[in-house]
Amino acid sequence: MDIKENLTQLTNEQFGLAPDQCSDRQLYEALLKLTCRMAAERPAPAGERKLYYFSAEFLIGKLLDNNLLALGIRDQVRELLSGMGRDLNAVEEQEPEPSLGNGGLGRLAACFLDSIAALGLPGDGVGLNYHYGLFHQKFVGNKQTETPDPWLEQENWLISTGKSFTVPFGGFDLTAKLWDVAVPGAYNNYANRLHLFDVEEPAAPPESGINFDKTDVVHHLTSFLYPDDGDDQGRLLRVYQQYFMVSAGAQLILQELEERGYGPGELADHVAIQINDTHPSMVIPEMIRLLTARGLSMDDAISQISRACAYTNHTILAEALEKWPVYFIERVAPQLVPIIRELDRRAREVSSDPTVAILDNNGLVHMAHMDIHYGCSVNGVAALHTEILKKAELKAFYDLYPDKFNNKTNGVTLRRWMEACNPDLTALIDQCIGPDWRQNPDQLVGLLAFIDDEHVLNRLLAVKQSAKERFCRELRDVQGVELDPNSLFDVQIKRLHEYKRQQMNALYVIAKYLEIRAGRLPEKPITVIFGAKAAPAYVMAKHIIHLILCLQKLIENDPAVRPWLRVVMIENYNVTWAEQLIPAADISEQISLASKEASGTGNMKLMANGAVTLGTMDGANVEIAELVGPDNIYTFGAHSDRVIHLYDDKGGERYRPVDYYHTPKVEPLVDFLLSPELLGIGDPYSLAALWRDMKGKDWFMALLDVEEYIAVKDLAVRQYGDRKSWARKMLTNIAKAGYFSSDRTIKQYNEDIWHLG
Repeated sequence: MDIKENLTQLTNEQFGLAPDQCSDRQLYEALLKLTCRMAAERPAPAGERKLYYFSAEFLIGKLLDNNLLALGIRDQVRELLSGMGRDLNAVEEQEPEPSLGNGGLGRLAACFLDSIAALGLPGDGVGLNYHYGLFHQKFVGNKQTETPDPWLEQENWLISTGKSFTVPFGGFDLTAKLWDVAVPGAYNNYANRLHLFDVEEPAAPPESGINFDKTDVVHHLTSFLYPDDGDDQGRLLRVYQQYFMVSAGAQLILQELEERGYGPGELADHVAIQINDTHPSMVIPEMIRLLTARGLSMDDAISQISRACAYTNHTILAEALEKWPVYFIERVAPQLVPIIRELDRRAREVSSDPTVAILDNNGLVHMAHMDIHYGCSVNGVAALHTEILKKAELKAFYDLYPDKFNNKTNGVTLRRWMEACNPDLTALIDQCIGPDWRQNPDQLVGLLAFIDDEHVLNRLLAVKQSAKERFCRELRDVQGVELDPNSLFDVQIKRLHEYKRQQMNALYVIAKYLEIRAGRLPEKPITVIFGAKAAPAYVMAKHIIHLILCLQKLIENDPAVRPWLRVVMIENYNVTWAEQLIPAADISEQISLASKEASGTGNMKLMANGAVTLGTMDGANVEIAELVGPDNIYTFGAHSDRVIHLYDDKGGERYRPVDYYHTPKVEPLVDFLLSPELLGIGDPYSLAALWRDMKGKDWFMALLDVEEYIAVKDLAVRQYGDRKSWARKMLTNIAKAGYFSSDRTIKQYNEDIWHLG
């Protein structure tokens, strides 16, 4: 394809202008159309069996650069624009980020779709077309506020399929319109699809904030991701969303099955359904309903779905395993209730243990239990996570179905998280080991041959410095915050949750602040960077954000501390910010309470870009530590067995935060929340609530680990000063990152579960 000729044709058709006469916005819209047209011309991979990957989130990020890369034309487009005196980066900045996800769950789903297409496997995503996302985060008065996050401009990535399906709710029907987003495969000529369902008449955004009429299901069903579940109306809307997604998706599956020439009784031979977390779990009873309506017996329908469906567990937190009151489902999808009761009856015949029942004595439907009983596979997402599921959280199920349980350690798309967002690092790697690592990431290990090459180590340090300077410029331009790119960048970027322990990082900041005020200066200036959103109804998480923002302001206004310590929280952290910050990070904060983080994927992206992990032995941190060795990671904290023991309270031992609070090193840090310095900046109620929680509850045990955390981070700061030694740590992490490619993960899913092709 002649890129110049096609782009010229498009700009003439759209704007009556030659490309060099167009604005950045016009060039963006023309390139969007060009990439959509090229992707549409690609066939879908063929095979006897096709995957449908159901997920409530697909955090796909901006797509122009990603699609140019996958289509193999990015360098051509960049050169073409450069010849006009234009910058592709400036054109790409015109693109809004799709508001289709929030955190690691959604980003993982996006990476998986990318890898499925790149490997030439027949597999599409199935989700919802959210109009306003989770929310757009703004900081007002040192607090998080929420506004809608609209992204659907007139020109966008959605392709109208002309297809729609009727979803039967209790008391009314709703039409689900199907929109597609093309997912072109890198290094091949295939393209899969992300299927997104939407209502016919979506509501306009709320006039202020994100409050809306949650009873108006017809118009608001696809407005927001995860509606506030602080009341029954919000929880009901989530159930409406979930049933809308799976009912329309199940109908699409059966339609495509028929178009491929197969009958409903052949479903399991030609369809694989991956249930990503518990949000899509109702696909099981819904597919049974649709199969029996097409003439299958209940036994045959259950047999088909049990061989087609597989479930990925993403959490060890019991509260995150969804349990819906049966009367919610009676209201939303009453036709499913008899099927769920029958599934529960059959499960009780398998085991009389009430802890594995689908419908418990309190009238709650356990979605994960349904997935495990009536799926062919249950996988965790890191080796430690899977072992905890088998030995503790889901042990009763593992005893019943040991052959169903397996591990699939998460991965990330290195095409996006190295090649696209860190071209300088990519160029250095290419010069060292050649370009084949892009398709065979295990070849990154060849970088270890340069572990003592002073020229390569110096260039690696220069690549990191350049990335830090780029990030600093972007932060200055967007948030007006000036940072020192020569300081150590200590980065914690993830959803705000107490188990991820941003509050423990804040205690470190307080410790450093007090030391600097006392005249004890760190070896190197430190910049602590946070990026996180708190769920609107998660009050304690909002208190933690408030503390971080108060510390940011306190230090910003202190001339004695500011040269040595900075804190910044990125407003509305998203994929676009991640692509700027991850290449710039020196230390990767992965400090969740051991046994609570299923895997993590940010840890993998940061590692691949040369950040050194500071973390607990939790989730995929365990596998990172095994790969890089103890000299190239900083670990601390109570191990998972001890944490589980403290929660179980066996032998009379239990965690009492007050015991750790009343120590000489910890008490001053916690009490600083109520210091005159912070109270003069922040909300006394919010700071006091967090102070009381740390002393009296501290459910995720920040005080248990905080002293060791501070000591180990101080060690990392000291060792960062030895630049050659640190460069070797960076190189080792990059060299060992190939294992965490999502291509590897998808190959394992396919070999062990999906059997596509």
